[in-house]
Amino acid sequence: MSKRGGKKGKKEALPQAAPFTNNAFSGLAALGGALPSQPAAKAAPVKPKDAVAKPEAPVAKPRAAAAKSKAEAKPKAAPAQPKAAPAKANARFPNKLVVRMEKKGRRGKTVTRVSGVPTKDLAALCKEMKKALGCGATIEDADLILLGDLVQRAVAWFEKSGATRISRGT
Repeated sequence: MSKRGGKKGKKEALPQAAPFTNNAFSGLAALGGALPSQPAAKAAPVKPKDAVAKPEAPVAKPRAAAAKSKAEAKPKAAPAQPKAAPAKANARFPNKLVVRMEKKGRRGKTVTRVSGVPTKDLAALCKEMKKALGCGATIEDADLILLGDLVQRAVAWFEKSGATRISRGT
């Protein structure tokens, strides 16, 4: 006898399991849809109710007629417009900005110092640059200190913000 108490060599029949009811693909074969191993059939696109009908394309003209109409429709030279005066410094950044990297006195850590920023906008600019550049920032002696070597990214951000006079220092 075996440890289970049954006779040796005789196998017991296992109870039959119920079919799966939560299989997402079980009903596809019955509905005539494609199984995952078969390529799916493309369905016709459904137009929304609010779709606006597109106007039909204009009929193409013969080439000879098109060449004549182009010759007739040549635009006349526009009158010369007076050149705009050279752009003055941006109202937000009226001074020259100096952006430089430094390590001295910071235990080997690299920071980016931005000088020439108006003091009235310094706190708001600090918060704005922290968010835009994804770095830490602080204010030190009327300068903006960005944590990390961010000279190129800071200059690009200032140019995008409208600063015209930017100097990269060393």
